[in-house]
Amino acid sequence: MTSAARLSPVHDAFIERLGAAIVHGEHPAGTRLITAELAGAAGASRSAAREGVRVLQSLGLVAVRRKAGVEVLPRERWNVYAPEIMTWRLSGPDRARQLSELSQLRSAIEPLAARLAAASATDLQRQRLSSAVVEMARTEDDADGAQYLDADVRFHRTLLEASGNAMLAALADSVAAVLVGRTQHELMPHEANPDAVRWHHDVAFAVASGRGVDAAEAMRRIVAEADEAMQQQAGA
Repeated sequence: MTSAARLSPVHDAFIERLGAAIVHGEHPAGTRLITAELAGAAGASRSAAREGVRVLQSLGLVAVRRKAGVEVLPRERWNVYAPEIMTWRLSGPDRARQLSELSQLRSAIEPLAARLAAASATDLQRQRLSSAVVEMARTEDDADGAQYLDADVRFHRTLLEASGNAMLAALADSVAAVLVGRTQHELMPHEANPDAVRWHHDVAFAVASGRGVDAAEAMRRIVAEADEAMQQQAGA
């Protein structure tokens, strides 16, 4: 878990099971759930179930109604930026819609972050961007592997943080969830697009050189390529 506090394995399993079921539509909005019944179905204690429900409540998935149990809330109430909800949407029937929304979000924030980073990145952040690109290039023949994913996440997280904009930096976990979900759900090709790797290099170089317009343009290409590749993998 990321946006919610990590609890025990029993709590985490309960949250994962019920959260995914809600997001996947197994419990439609307005459904009333009984905590004791949820605990029994999951093989969890009532205290574990209550703690799990509190986490799901913090994500906007449910509301606890006094003497009326747990009510499933409509999509409009969900914290759609929470990495947990993004991951559950990517693993369910809402995948296509989630992919489209995530691509639209990234196309809006990441080119802007790249442009801002060219003016505000620290020396350490510039070094981290370059280091991540080197690792991506080294592992591009295993792009659906853990090492490439780690480097890709570090690159995009560093870029958002380097923007100097706290609101953009706060979306780092959300963007990371997109990248992780892309690999976990087999939406990442085994071999990276060489152009995509080169464009990451272009962003890092432009940021290091203070060229905001070039950094933003290269990032727009990265996001567009990622969207196209994910849609192709999803439809394969």
